[in-house]
Amino acid sequence: MAIAGASGYAGGELLRLLLGHPELGVGTVTAHSKAGDRLIAHHPQLIELADRVLEPTTAEALAGHDVVILALPHGASAEIAAQLPDDVLVLDCGADHRLTDAAAWQRFYGTGHAGSWPYGLPELVHADGHKQRDAIPGAKRIAVPGCNVTAVTLALAPGLAAGVVAPDDIVAVLACGTSGAGTSLKPHLLASEIMGAASPYAVGGVHRHIPEIQQNLRLASGAADVTLSFTPTLVPMSRGILATVTAKLASDAGSVRAAWEQAYADEPFVHLLPEGQWPTTAAVLGANTAHIQVTVDEAAGRVVAIAAIDNLTKGTAGAAIQSANLALGLPETRGLPTTGVAP
Repeated sequence: MAIAGASGYAGGELLRLLLGHPELGVGTVTAHSKAGDRLIAHHPQLIELADRVLEPTTAEALAGHDVVILALPHGASAEIAAQLPDDVLVLDCGADHRLTDAAAWQRFYGTGHAGSWPYGLPELVHADGHKQRDAIPGAKRIAVPGCNVTAVTLALAPGLAAGVVAPDDIVAVLACGTSGAGTSLKPHLLASEIMGAASPYAVGGVHRHIPEIQQNLRLASGAADVTLSFTPTLVPMSRGILATVTAKLASDAGSVRAAWEQAYADEPFVHLLPEGQWPTTAAVLGANTAHIQVTVDEAAGRVVAIAAIDNLTKGTAGAAIQSANLALGLPETRGLPTTGVAP
């Protein structure tokens, strides 16, 4: 398996997980500006790959692999993917192939739409009861979801599919670790700015994950339109997302928890916690798991669903490997940890 963009956070997490996978080995590793560097200069934790050198990210460098994962910036994957053979399994961790609506892509990303690929969120429940997992086996091109998208979707989709919440007034507020912003130097991500502080960003309906979340929640609800207010907040932790999602109650409050229990009863990576126990990002650190809790605020007439994920594992790298397992006919859980690291 080749990893393009291996010097970044997502690339490093992919390599960490692959080192524990019994059937998927690490092949070529590539980078852009870091090409020519030893991998260990950027990922000292990957001591088993200390001798690897980052090659330039070209189709030629990625050739000869059965599986290629693209951990590249948004807008950079489509050109490389178009040059790879049709019989190679390609998984895109960027946004280039997630959206089915070309107009939404143009509005939020400002470039030409590269088309959509099968979407790699197996646990996404659709309005008719089937899950996105059905679209993945045998696929040769897979779009890996955004990390914020995964948290919000897994938090609320069961309620929409069961009709216990309404799709027209959804509010999502997220606490996000800084690794989701990548390794590029940005003044607002300096330690002196982020430590001891929490700060919102992409406020007022401009975050690029909004159309992807709406796309998923339309699939879950069967509704033509989903109204979403989405506000992410940077908090002083390196990795993790805690998503608090609320929506109007649309049924008897006593039927709410059953919708989530039914949706996730057999899911190996999504866990509805016992009543009264709330998700924490510490419990999912390094694991390909999502911890969910749901309750009803009866005074407000709203359902409150909370999800915790590790943005680099279940939010990106683990999601890619989970989808690769399905596409290749391997057990879905192969090589993926479910035990977090806490405290």
